[in-house]
Amino acid sequence: MEFPLLIKAVMIDLDGTLLDTAGDLAAAANMMLRELGRAELPLETIQSYIGKGIQKLVKRSLTGSLDDEPDAELFDKAMPIYERDYAKTLCVNTRPYPGVIEGLNGLREADFRLACVTNKAEAFTLPLLRATGLFDYFDIVLSGDSLPKKKPDPMPLLHACKHFGILPHEMLLIGDSLNDAEAARAAGCHVFCVPYGYNEGRDVRELDCDAIVTSVYDATKLIQKLS
Repeated sequence: MEFPLLIKAVMIDLDGTLLDTAGDLAAAANMMLRELGRAELPLETIQSYIGKGIQKLVKRSLTGSLDDEPDAELFDKAMPIYERDYAKTLCVNTRPYPGVIEGLNGLREADFRLACVTNKAEAFTLPLLRATGLFDYFDIVLSGDSLPKKKPDPMPLLHACKHFGILPHEMLLIGDSLNDAEAARAAGCHVFCVPYGYNEGRDVRELDCDAIVTSVYDATKLIQKLS
């Protein structure tokens, strides 16, 4: 891989890449568990459950496992409780990571088209982007329920490429997890990963990515606008 990469647009993941949402996600999960009469979980545990959408987070919080399925009746009861509670905690402690604002400003100044691509439901994604002042940076926002499939499926990435009228190899995804790496590889896009996010407790250095960058701002140093 030679740098700088010549690309036309950049997609960026939300939870664990742009925004540190773990505290507010965990607060809602523990509110849900309390209401269900179950034991609360440490922040570190819930943080390791983040990355495949809220339904998966709820299932993992109920089972204490990354892969087990909870009782269907319990899950059906828990989901609306979690959604109600997360709406309350949505942006209490959530903040952009260091280098995010500087990075977004740099990408805009370099005239890159920008997309936010997340597995978070739109009902939470859009208010969160607005509350943190990030919404206006993006030409398009694709949430976990915007399309029939979400990451790690390549559909959202290919949709963004089509929206911008570019080829997949002209697009970069910046993310924090296996979901992002797999989606980018399946779509034929470039992918950078940040080391501070929510890769289900695993080291991002194990991922198949083109570079590991310490911040969104540092990613701007490795790319150049393809005219």
